[in-house]
Amino acid sequence: MKKLNVPTSVEEFQLKLIQITDALPKRLRQCADYVATHTDTIALATVADLAQAAGVQPSALMRFCQLMGFSGYSQMQRLFREDFQPRWPDYATRLETLRSSGDETATALLAEFVEAGRLSLVNLANSIDSVALEQAVSILAEAPMIHIIGFGRAFPVSAFLSYTFEKMDIPAMLHDKVGNIDHRHAVRAGDVLIVITFAPFTEETLELATFASEKGNQIVTITDALSSPLRHLESVALTVNEVDVGAFRALTAPLALAMTLAVAIGTYQSPPS
Repeated sequence: MKKLNVPTSVEEFQLKLIQITDALPKRLRQCADYVATHTDTIALATVADLAQAAGVQPSALMRFCQLMGFSGYSQMQRLFREDFQPRWPDYATRLETLRSSGDETATALLAEFVEAGRLSLVNLANSIDSVALEQAVSILAEAPMIHIIGFGRAFPVSAFLSYTFEKMDIPAMLHDKVGNIDHRHAVRAGDVLIVITFAPFTEETLELATFASEKGNQIVTITDALSSPLRHLESVALTVNEVDVGAFRALTAPLALAMTLAVAIGTYQSPPS
């Protein structure tokens, strides 16, 4: 396989990771899959630790680094050490970050979240893949049943989609894990999934998506990272990023995208007479 140029930023690293992953042999694919979902650990982990966590030999991880364009693990690690920061700290730390900014009044916070929401919506409008969006609407509109999967922070978006589909008489099922009940066997041939997850990715969401993909069901994903493990599945990917306030992330842009999907599907199914 041809050696790639050395990535000079984490964003370039993620893009090149997407480019090479599908063509990798099994062990190197394991490296790619693990690195894609654990980029924050690279800055601190030794090559032996990272290889063990990925379930491969250190030699396989070294080969992966070289295919990514690096001379070895140390050079790849240096890139992540320069970029490293705990991206999503616990909530106590997030609150402390807001306090340290000097103005945590409710009015000031509202202004900050409104501005963050505005920027998120502008980013969404400027960056959305319009071809993928139209393809997603077409696939979902033809589905006999839409399964909506998104736990953790993504659950409000999933619940909103389920509510909207119900009001528009669009057959849909919300997977909510209430009572720890797993409804994966309700997914039938021809059904389509909307899978929603944001970094750090929810394992239950990934497992259900993988299960459906292996059965041959089509998947539309809503996620916020180019390195999302959902991109390794056969899916139509819609990427949406949210501007944070003191490491708190609202759902302004994902909810706008969800509303767009719902209304577009309803319009597709009920053309004007």
